[in-house]
Amino acid sequence: MERDVLALKPTVVTTCYGMNDGAYRAFDEGRGKWYEDNQRNIVKGLKQAGVRLIVLGAPGCVDSNTFRGGGDVATVYNDTLAKLGAIDKQIAADEQVVFADVHGVMMDVMAKAKAKYGPTYHVAGGDGVHPGPNGQLVMAYAFLKALGCKGDIGTITLDLAGNKAEATDGHKVLSCANGVVELESTTYPFCFFGDPANPGATKGIIEFFPFNDDLNRLLLVVKGADANARYKVTWGASSKEYAGADLAKGINLAADFLDNPFGAQFQKAEGVIRNQQNYETGLTKVTLHMMPTFLDLAPEEKPALDRIAAKAIARDEELAAASSAAVEPVKHTLKVEVVR
Repeated sequence: MERDVLALKPTVVTTCYGMNDGAYRAFDEGRGKWYEDNQRNIVKGLKQAGVRLIVLGAPGCVDSNTFRGGGDVATVYNDTLAKLGAIDKQIAADEQVVFADVHGVMMDVMAKAKAKYGPTYHVAGGDGVHPGPNGQLVMAYAFLKALGCKGDIGTITLDLAGNKAEATDGHKVLSCANGVVELESTTYPFCFFGDPANPGATKGIIEFFPFNDDLNRLLLVVKGADANARYKVTWGASSKEYAGADLAKGINLAADFLDNPFGAQFQKAEGVIRNQQNYETGLTKVTLHMMPTFLDLAPEEKPALDRIAAKAIARDEELAAASSAAVEPVKHTLKVEVVR
């Protein structure tokens, strides 16, 4: 912990242990006690280090089809993982830290997704353990909910009668005329990509859990619309029709327009963030993790090893700054017009 985690001076730490700790077999009390003791020690150590927010994540699930041929073997191990998750939940309550029910959410989504796309549509990865983008999004949902994220990306209000528009923080109205609103936004909705039936995509999985409702709300509210009329809303290259009454209540652009003007810049920013994350994997699993071994081999080189560690951490800080800078303003246009 001190070497691989606390060296980065985190203020928030999430855990997601259990997949390997369950030993890929039926649950037994002895191993459960071993798991509990270690999880409690992790929380204690993080608290002593001054970490201000700790989230204990339950382990994910194994895929009911791709994990070792599926069937009973997957059912047995998912039972083990559920029991480890229950231990995490109890520790979180005892220690007054946050619990994220990753296992429960993944199991629920997996059952629903396979009911639509078939048993071979894996949610926990082709090997049954390491999820692709679809399962990763489900895991992210569980953690973001646990962290208390509200999901208010913004609200754009168009007044058709007054020929004006306004927007909440993160979005700026550049112009408004005849139902056409030009905007510049620095707050992005989450964007989804790929073939919905492909587990390597994020588009297909979102209908099985309330990601957009809970975490991804970019609302368009139209005032002055005829409740009995139909309107066409065009956002970027896509259009959809709505009843005037629905527009008055507000529609979630992020959910209704999966292909939208943020997509290209979102993917660009995501690539920069992924570059940071890939670096951090090597930083923690190799560079920092191996420092004690190098020190044992050559204790006289401690000053040099300390400088290497400091430079490696400083590089991560540079990459984090690049990730933030990648969220550049996006200009986009909304058009609302009556069709009948």
